[in-house]
Amino acid sequence: MPELPEVETIKNQLADKIIGKKIIKVEIRLAKLIKGVSTPFFKNKLKNAIIQNVSRRAKLLIIKISNGYSLLIHLKLTGQLIFMDHETDSMEHQKYTHLIYHFSDKSALIYNDLRQFGYVKLVKTADLEKIFEQEKYGPEPLKKDFTLKKFQEILFKKLRLKIKPLLMDQSFIAGIGNIYAQEACFCAKILPTRTVKSLSEKEIKNLYHCLISILKQAIKDKGSSVENYVDASGNKGIYVLKLKVYGRENLKCFRCQSKIEKMVLAGRGTYYCPNCQK
Repeated sequence: MPELPEVETIKNQLADKIIGKKIIKVEIRLAKLIKGVSTPFFKNKLKNAIIQNVSRRAKLLIIKISNGYSLLIHLKLTGQLIFMDHETDSMEHQKYTHLIYHFSDKSALIYNDLRQFGYVKLVKTADLEKIFEQEKYGPEPLKKDFTLKKFQEILFKKLRLKIKPLLMDQSFIAGIGNIYAQEACFCAKILPTRTVKSLSEKEIKNLYHCLISILKQAIKDKGSSVENYVDASGNKGIYVLKLKVYGRENLKCFRCQSKIEKMVLAGRGTYYCPNCQK
């Protein structure tokens, strides 16, 4: 599933490409992806609307339009949002293209989804904060107010929990998923099964700085394409080439040359170095 760096990458690219564009029509090929409103209502509200802003909250992409509404888009496992400068006939033959937003300048935004777990919601922009509160999203790790002190404060409320599943808890920190939680633990030399109360002050500090630096670098590299993820230009994210543990079972650890192992933790495959991570 695309995590914070992947959704942030798409947000940044779309903000550069679609703000100010006018939607002339929406082509809906798979109605079940539209949640909360009828397809006629969805099409009617988007017709002739102007894109005003593109933002992100947790793993949600938010596209604000000019009539008081916003699109909430969750890519889930295999969703893709790809901007096309010019509409082409090939768009008509994409097996997994389920939504097409047509703009007045003949460009388009297409939504692909192989496994169809993603969704689009049309909500009133004024209701966004209430929706985020209902989802119980935690703080954004790349905001300036997410300091080491803030990280320590929220950790100390979860002393008995295991660190890797906690990092993935969207009510704890927004946007972190399976890939970057594992990478942060490896960077900080912390075994993913460790409980918060077992962490030293130094380990907490290392984990904080590892998490922030990894997220920032992943955004610079346009995310990690470990499966279906591509950016808004249809290109793969190259941070996958920098992953230290994720997907590397039985390969040598980059740090100590021990073999990377895999376990299941809180229902998710988790990779770690049994020698480096304690």
